[in-house]
Amino acid sequence: MSVALSTSLASTGLLADTGPLTGAGSVVAAAATSSNHRTLTIVLFLAVVAVTLYVTLWASRQTKTAADYYAAGRSFSGFQNGLAISGDYMSAASFLGICGAIALSGYDGFLYSIGFLVAWLVALLLVAELLRNSGRFTLADQLAYRMRQRPVRTAAAVSTLGVSIFYLLAQMVGAGALVALLLGVTSDAARNLTIVVVGALMIFYVAVGGMKGTTWVQIVKAVLLMGGTILITLIVLWKFRFNISEMLGTAATNSGKGQAFLEPGLKYGVSLTTKIDFISLALALVLGTAGLPHILIRFYTVPTSRAARTSVQWAIGIIGSFYLMTLVLGFGAAALLDTGPDSQIAATGGNVAAPLLAQAAGGGEGSTGGAVLLALIAAVAFATILAVVAGLTLTSASSFAHDIYAHVIRKGKATEREEVRTARIAAIVIGSVAILLAIPAQRLNVAFLVALAFAVAASANLPAIIYNLFWPRFTTRGAVWSVYGGLITAVVLVFFSPVVSGRVLPDGSSGSLFPVGVDFSWFPLDNPGIVSIPMGFFLGWLGTVLSKDEESEERYEELEVRALTGAGAETAVRR
Repeated sequence: MSVALSTSLASTGLLADTGPLTGAGSVVAAAATSSNHRTLTIVLFLAVVAVTLYVTLWASRQTKTAADYYAAGRSFSGFQNGLAISGDYMSAASFLGICGAIALSGYDGFLYSIGFLVAWLVALLLVAELLRNSGRFTLADQLAYRMRQRPVRTAAAVSTLGVSIFYLLAQMVGAGALVALLLGVTSDAARNLTIVVVGALMIFYVAVGGMKGTTWVQIVKAVLLMGGTILITLIVLWKFRFNISEMLGTAATNSGKGQAFLEPGLKYGVSLTTKIDFISLALALVLGTAGLPHILIRFYTVPTSRAARTSVQWAIGIIGSFYLMTLVLGFGAAALLDTGPDSQIAATGGNVAAPLLAQAAGGGEGSTGGAVLLALIAAVAFATILAVVAGLTLTSASSFAHDIYAHVIRKGKATEREEVRTARIAAIVIGSVAILLAIPAQRLNVAFLVALAFAVAASANLPAIIYNLFWPRFTTRGAVWSVYGGLITAVVLVFFSPVVSGRVLPDGSSGSLFPVGVDFSWFPLDNPGIVSIPMGFFLGWLGTVLSKDEESEERYEELEVRALTGAGAETAVRR
C-alpha cells in the first residue's frame, strides 16, 4: 500500500526530489500543468475571503453602540456562540500547527491536541459561567469590580496585550506559510508582503465590523473548517480502506523513524530537559485556555448565564470532534508525504502539512482534484487565521480603549463614541506590531507559538481570575503582583530561551527568532509554564498576605452573588 501510494504521488510531482520513485518527466509535467490549476486555486481562495469581507461590512451597519462593538449587543444564542468559540479556538495552530507537529513528531505531536481539548474542561468548570455573570466587556471588568480600578485595569490590559501579541504572532506566521504555498511564493520579500496583507485584512475586520462582524466571521469559518476537515479525513481514511492501523504503520515507515514514531518520547523524551519541557507544555495547554482573553470575552456576547454554559457545551463537542480528526490528518500526512529534514514540510515547521495533504488526497500536484482540495483547505485555513486574528485584535483594542483609555486615562468620563474610536485606532497599532514581529518568526511551528501564548495566559491571567472568584481576602496588590509577576516571568524566560536565540536546525539554518550566531539563551526549556504559572499563583498569594484591603473583602460578597446569579451583568462596573 505504501509503495503504491508513493508511486501515485510521485507521478504527480508531489514527492519531487525525494527519492528514486520520482521521475524527471513527472516533475516537468507537474510544472507545466500547475500554473493552469493555480488560477482555480486562487479564485476559490479569494471567494472565501470575499464572503468574510461581505459579512464584516454587513455587520458594521448594525454596530452602533459600545455594547455592539465590544459584546455584539449580547445578541448571540448559545449555539451561535459555541460555533464562534470553536472558530476562535480552532486556529492556525490547531489546523496547520498540530497537523504539522504530528507529521514531524508522531505521538508527541498529538499531545497538543490532547492538551487543547482537556483545557476546555477547566474553562467550563471554573470560569465560563462565573466570568460571564461578573464581567461586562473585558477581563479587567471582572477583576476590577472589587479592586481599585486604575492599577488592576492597567495590569489586566497589559497582560491582555501580551497574550494577544504572542497569539497573533502564531496566526500571522501560519498565514505567511499558507499563502506562500498557495501562490508558489519562494522569496522572503513575497512572504513578508503576504504577512502585511493579512495584517491589513485583520485591521479592516476589527475596525469596521467590531464584535458582531468578528463573531459572524468566526461562525462561517467554523462551519467551513469542520466541513473541510471531515472531507479530507474521509478521503485519507478511504485511501487506507478505513484501516487506521495500516495508516499508522505506513506513517511510521515513511517517517524513517519506525516504531518510535508511534510511541512517546520522540521529541519530549530525548533528555531530562525535554521531559521537563513536556510537563511545562502540558501545564500551559491545560490551564491556558481559562486565561485567554479573546476566549473569555466571547462569554459576554450571550444574554444569559445558561447560554454561556450552552456555548461551552457546543464548543466542547465541536472542538473535540475536530481534534480527533487531526490525528488522521497528521499521521495521514506522515504516511503520504515527504516529512524528511529537507522537505518543504520540515522547512516550514510543519505548517503546510495539512494543505499538502489535501492536495495529495485530491490526486496530487497538477491534478484538478488536487488543485480544488488545496484551494478549499487553504481558503478554510486562511479564513481560520483571519477570524482568529480579528478576535485577538478586537480583544486587545477593546482592552486598551475600555480599560486604559476610558477608566485609567479618562477616569470613567469617556463617551461610548470616544471609546469605540480609540479601539479602532488601537487595532491599527496592534496589527502593525504583530506584522513586524511575525516577519522574523516564520520558521517556527505555529502550534508551538500558541503554546507560548497559553503559558503567558495561564501565568498572568488565570491566577488572578481564580483568586478573585474564590478567595474573599484577595486584594488589589495581590491582583497586580499576580498579573505582572506571571506575565514578566513568562516573557523573560521565553526571551532567554532557545525560542528566541541559539537553536540551529539540522540544515544549518536558525530555528529561533534571531539568526545563527546570536545566542543569549540560558533558560533551557521552550515553554516557561512550569516556572511562570506557579510564580503567578505564588505572587498573588504573597501580595495579598502582605496587604490589607477591607473594601475588597466587603465587595467580595457582592461579586459572589453577581457571579452566581448574573444579577447586574449588563450594568456598568464600579467606578
